Amino acid sequence: MTKKHLLCSALALLWCVGTLQAARIDTLWVESPSMHKPVQVLTIVPDCALGQKAVACPVIYLLHGYSGNAFSWYQLKPELPAIADEKGIIFVCPDGKNSWYWDSPRDSTYRYETFVASELVNYTDAHYKTIATPRGRAVTGLSMGGHGGLWLGMRHFDIFGAAGSTSGGVDIRPFPTNWQMSKQLGEFAANKGLWDKHTVMTQLSRIKEGDLALIFDCGTGDFFYEVNKTLHEQLLGRGISHDFIVRPGVHNQKYWNNAIDYQILFFEKFFKRK
Repeated sequence: MTKKHLLCSALALLWCVGTLQAARIDTLWVESPSMHKPVQVLTIVPDCALGQKAVACPVIYLLHGYSGNAFSWYQLKPELPAIADEKGIIFVCPDGKNSWYWDSPRDSTYRYETFVASELVNYTDAHYKTIATPRGRAVTGLSMGGHGGLWLGMRHFDIFGAAGSTSGGVDIRPFPTNWQMSKQLGEFAANKGLWDKHTVMTQLSRIKEGDLALIFDCGTGDFFYEVNKTLHEQLLGRGISHDFIVRPGVHNQKYWNNAIDYQILFFEKFFKRK
């Protein structure tokens, strides 16, 4: 192969890489007035939302699981920038610590419900070309973040038009000693009322049919499978439409890497509805 051919091949490769990775990845520190501290956020912005010809794009807020951080979803799904460009969707990934995305009734430094549903949404709309209505916002996550996605969606359907969960801890009460939840709510036996108030399963009365586009899934070998199945049954009993996906799988990265593709497709279809 001649030097000319080598140069052309190298330029073609660089062009392809540039095309595939045209989305911009921003690592931010977003101030939280409610918690009096900055919160790290990873934002993936498609090429179509950048520059002078930018068009407004919908936003999916991706919430990580217990012990995760702002980079967890990008590490789990490195194709996110390519997906952002292909579908014209902005992805926003906040560091939610081990908060379960509540405003903790016991610790004022853990107000992650307020941060995500208000402060972060306002920041994102102010700094990026977004569709700044519920029709252009979705929130989902894995495990603890799956609880957070449905918790925030059901409590703030005036902000998020769609919500989801993959392998989500949608009822925390069967797991009273796990994942530091007692740090936010107190010990279960002495604080059962608080635990009842801070689980997705008790938020269903907040929504009615048509308020929120819902999707959630869980692997049949997951320790959260039974609570997800119960959530599905209760939503059916209330006449609330939703997509509930059951597939073989356990509580691991292989499952989430696959599951998020179906959730993104669901949200993309929601964004395109008239």
